[in-house]
Amino acid sequence: MNTPLPSNMQGAVLLGPEHIEIREVPVPEVGPGEFLLKVEAATTCGTDVKVFKRGGHPRMLKVPTLFGHEMAGTVAQVGPEVTKFKPGDRVVVANSAPCGTCKYCLIQRENLCEDLHYLNGAFAEYLKVPARFQEKNTHLLPDELSFERASLTEPLACVLHGVDALDLDRYRQQGPAEVLLFGGGPIGQLFVGVLAREGCRVLLADPNPNRLELGKTFGASETIQIERGGGQWERARQRTQGGEGAPVVVEATGVPEVWSDALKCVQAGGLVNFFGGCAPGTSIELDTHLVHYSEITLKGVYHHRPDTVRRSLDILADPNFPSEALLSKTLPISQVEEALRSMIRKEAIKVVIKP
Repeated sequence: MNTPLPSNMQGAVLLGPEHIEIREVPVPEVGPGEFLLKVEAATTCGTDVKVFKRGGHPRMLKVPTLFGHEMAGTVAQVGPEVTKFKPGDRVVVANSAPCGTCKYCLIQRENLCEDLHYLNGAFAEYLKVPARFQEKNTHLLPDELSFERASLTEPLACVLHGVDALDLDRYRQQGPAEVLLFGGGPIGQLFVGVLAREGCRVLLADPNPNRLELGKTFGASETIQIERGGGQWERARQRTQGGEGAPVVVEATGVPEVWSDALKCVQAGGLVNFFGGCAPGTSIELDTHLVHYSEITLKGVYHHRPDTVRRSLDILADPNFPSEALLSKTLPISQVEEALRSMIRKEAIKVVIKP
């Protein structure tokens, strides 16, 4: 049974580039097929930092708006026609919901859905979950999974989609696949953790010694300290087996110069996963001779799918997966801006925002 709720709530409203206001706003009302989520934990991520700096996102949101998209919480209220969930259920809500009927959804590439809907507003006390999200991408939490760990479901789901794209079986026929990974941020660390679970030999390259040390916690076989801004491909390549480059290279920084470095660090017949998204309009030079004659596979990888969201919950429920090492500190909604700035200063990996 639905219980009475407050009429107003606190939320972080993005107004423009590096402009956030903490406001009292109305608690949303739910309609047919919708439910109201009481946010128990939301985590900051690199995309939130980009959104904060740029004052919006070309796909996901337009200002002024509540924002934040990694969340877990409790069902506070359900609207008519909601039968899968009830008040009190502990759930995670993904930040996108596919249509389920377009040509991409029908071949299980829901991340490319022609009508993909996005959900933002996690840096608030409550969030209205639209019907499509309730139906297609909301999941009950395992009893042993905390809200803080569960809020990492979305980034881990993205990483699982990225790992699916690596075609690892092709590269580990003669032993553990070697993967060179550029970027020790939250996404990079989750990549290390998942790849280590898959039995890969992971080389993590990053400028930050603390992040390299964290990479060892997640299972990196070797770490490589590089300088910021790219141009470090020789240092990274010489640390691969035989100094010939890795069969699989993952770029998880979104820095165009590092995209170029990644391409120079893959061996013949290998694969480069361009996972880190660059700003719109970015371009890099491409050595067509190298790509053609060395038969290099280049893959752009984006977002997650409902299947990877479900699988990420199973991994996060495993106490041996060190996801909590990503959670640098906990702050209230009133300090969302400080949380994002601490990430910009490289003082925090991820920050838990709790009402």
